Amino acid sequence: MPELPEITNLARQMDERLRGKRVTGIEVRQEKVLNVPAAEFERLVVGRTIGPIHARGKWVFVNLEPDAHFLLSLGMGGEVLYHKPGGAPPPKYRLRFDFADGTALFINFWWFGYAHAVPAGELAAHKMTAVLGPSPLDAVFTHDRFGRLLAGKRGGLKSFLMDQKNIAGIGNVYIQEILFRAKLRPDRPLASLSEAERRRLYESIIGALRDATELGGLKYEVDLYNQPGRWDLNLRAGGICPVCGTPIEKMKTGSTSSVICPKCQK
Repeated sequence: MPELPEITNLARQMDERLRGKRVTGIEVRQEKVLNVPAAEFERLVVGRTIGPIHARGKWVFVNLEPDAHFLLSLGMGGEVLYHKPGGAPPPKYRLRFDFADGTALFINFWWFGYAHAVPAGELAAHKMTAVLGPSPLDAVFTHDRFGRLLAGKRGGLKSFLMDQKNIAGIGNVYIQEILFRAKLRPDRPLASLSEAERRRLYESIIGALRDATELGGLKYEVDLYNQPGRWDLNLRAGGICPVCGTPIEKMKTGSTSSVICPKCQK
């Protein structure tokens, strides 16, 4: 599943490559990924010019100038691939954008995803993105802001960090790297964290996500040009801890599983 590092890189590449292109046509192969009927989606998208593109959490926000937005979430996985004129389209895709210069954008979803078109004046009312918390790589995500997010909260550490209303962009892959770096168990109660542990956790969030972003994201995710990332997992089920050599353990955490080092993450 693409998380913040992959989506951040994808949005940056899309901004560099697509900004200024005019959408001349679309092809919808799976209407259920849309938020409106295909005819309404086409009305909002076709004829618009691609404006600034940015990421927020696991979502890509595309300005469709002058008066609309395209919002994309790859859900449990997928690809967004850019094609030059004459290039063979990928064998599977759910949505296609054609541009005036003959280039195209193909979007595929592995399991589920969202491709939403929203009029400019209604962006704040888009339910799935209006509730998103801050993205950890944004300047607003300071240590003080993180402390305020934690204040008075109860429950387990992993469930809090993965709640997109609290912090946008962390999923079940990067949460394991973050907690390993912070030397904390995923089921650790929030209320039990010391100030030093909170500081270490904050630095681990920033450090893990920044490192992965600089390496283009995970090795098994691809970018706009179908190139894989270069970041690999430190912890794998059945492996050993890269720090202390202890066998990695797998544990159930709510509806998901986690891998931990039982020695480093006591």
